[in-house]
Amino acid sequence: MTQRVELATLMDRFAVDGLVTEYAVAVDDGDWEAYRRLFAPDGRADYRSAGGIEGDAGQVAGWLARSMELFPMRQHLIVNRRLRFGVLDQDRGDTARVQADYINPMRFAGDDDGSTAPDFVCGGRYAFALVRTDLGWRLREVVVQEKWRRMPQPRQEPAVT
Repeated sequence: MTQRVELATLMDRFAVDGLVTEYAVAVDDGDWEAYRRLFAPDGRADYRSAGGIEGDAGQVAGWLARSMELFPMRQHLIVNRRLRFGVLDQDRGDTARVQADYINPMRFAGDDDGSTAPDFVCGGRYAFALVRTDLGWRLREVVVQEKWRRMPQPRQEPAVT
């Protein structure tokens, strides 16, 4: 590889990594317009393994906006990112795939400031398919593969003696 090709590859890696981070931030912050902008025009997302829907980015953003009202506090952590460029047929370096693990702690809405509301935590793996567009890298597909979840336990009243 020439230094120019290596530099271009590094720049693409940074851009793809940044897009995955922006995805997490958009969901955590409830910025559904930013979420939609991360996708290519034909972009789709599939949250069915986590009890959600599959559809185009606009449909899924609407569903997420309603669903996330239950969880006013969210913090996506996306780790162990594995990136490959050009894995689609007839590709010339304008596509990428990322597999990344996630853990997603969220807090249920409460009657007060939320500090006593119970937590919900889930984890799994994302499969991102990306495409280079005139606007830069965009998501073509996001598939959530939820592997586990921990629901809040009912509060136990102390035994009266």
